[in-house]
Amino acid sequence: MQTPTSFERAEQRADRRKAAAAVAGARRTPFWLDDLDRRPTLPPLEEDTATDLVVVGGGYAGLWTALRAKERYPDRDVVLVEANRVAWAASGRNGGFCEPSLTHGRANAAIHVAGEEKLAAELGEQNLAELLATVDRYGIECDIQPHGVIKLATEPHQEETIRRLAAADPSIVVLTDEELQAQVRTAAARVGGWATAEGVTLNPAKLAMGLLDACIRLGCRVYETTPATRIRNLGRGAGVEVSTPRGRIRAAHAALATNGFRSLLRRNRLFTVPVYDYALVTEPLTPAQRESLGWEKRQGVTDLNSRFHYLRLLKDADGNDRLLLGGYDAIYHFGKRIAPEYDVSEPTFERLAVHLGVLFPQLEGVRFSHAWGGMIDTCSRFFAFFTRAFHGQAVSASGFTGLGVASTRFAADAMLDLLNDEDTPRTRSRLVRRRPFPFPPEPFAWPAIRFTAAQMARSDRRGGKQGLWLWILEKCKLGFDS
Repeated sequence: MQTPTSFERAEQRADRRKAAAAVAGARRTPFWLDDLDRRPTLPPLEEDTATDLVVVGGGYAGLWTALRAKERYPDRDVVLVEANRVAWAASGRNGGFCEPSLTHGRANAAIHVAGEEKLAAELGEQNLAELLATVDRYGIECDIQPHGVIKLATEPHQEETIRRLAAADPSIVVLTDEELQAQVRTAAARVGGWATAEGVTLNPAKLAMGLLDACIRLGCRVYETTPATRIRNLGRGAGVEVSTPRGRIRAAHAALATNGFRSLLRRNRLFTVPVYDYALVTEPLTPAQRESLGWEKRQGVTDLNSRFHYLRLLKDADGNDRLLLGGYDAIYHFGKRIAPEYDVSEPTFERLAVHLGVLFPQLEGVRFSHAWGGMIDTCSRFFAFFTRAFHGQAVSASGFTGLGVASTRFAADAMLDLLNDEDTPRTRSRLVRRRPFPFPPEPFAWPAIRFTAAQMARSDRRGGKQGLWLWILEKCKLGFDS
């Protein structure tokens, strides 16, 4: 038997005209990039050059790789090329949840790196600690809030799930009724699990800009509006050559960090699919609206649905509090298409506006200033994988599946380990050594992904019961997520 979720019931009775009006005036651009759009664009590469390491991609993975390369090997020359502007894609569009997990959660680690769950957790905790130390060392002001994440049981069956999670992890505190309301005054749940050690929230674009500044200070050469169009193996020991529209880069090593965009390595092209995720940010909250939320510790908030939401408070440039709500829809377009128009989904924006009323009815009438989307590089195991190519002279990392704010730093060190033949706990782990199952090619991928998404929604309506299809995917270590 299927019962609509609380969010689906809200949609059924909602006045969609009010929802449309609430988002009508919102800018269809990421909130985080408002100030950064005024930063001058760095010049493109205009001529052939040579370097020790070329990094392709100016998101988190590329920035961390360039920075860690200069920290680990100060005498080496590093060139980073970005097709657009640094952090314009996923790194400037995400919700700013910076979590220690490298594996999309402990349960997922048990499926894909069975026997190494403890190692994966330790590596993730060490990675986050080092990330925060780096932010402090370079004076990167990115609005860190260190109080973890509250997971809401928005459906009755999820309450037991939270208790099971807390029984397995002492850092999760079960909050019931008044205890939950004392932390965040939501009408969507009676029970929550406060994952006190589940990372921090931050301003993702400020983090990216801080990393960029640190890279430049250490001597990295960074070129924007410089797409890499091809990579060529020059032979064992001779390095690689990366082509761009106005110049070629000859390098001893290459690190490819291109997210879900078409990989320069043909062998990687079936291993990720681009999935679009969406978010809203409210106009500045009035003092009364802000007080009505409680939420003094400003934790991140999420729920336990297959189609989950993520929420957080943030401050704008004038010091005003706003609320961010994202998630739920994860949209794949036939043929792995990536296009600017997919950054906007009016039905999703209206849906999220309705869902905010389930979570916080006290914000009735609030309007939104920003509404945007962005592409996530989903892989079938839900966490990053690594590929070595050209006699080990090139390495790529991709498939972060929406959990890359912290794990891209781990990926940077793993890529540098692999490029330099260093034997480390990272390179010995199945996190790095194993790759996920590929997705099927079109025309099979689109119906398979659509059907899987429908089955995930069905699971939410059936009290979390997976059904045969999702059970088969889990047994085959396959999945689809945002």
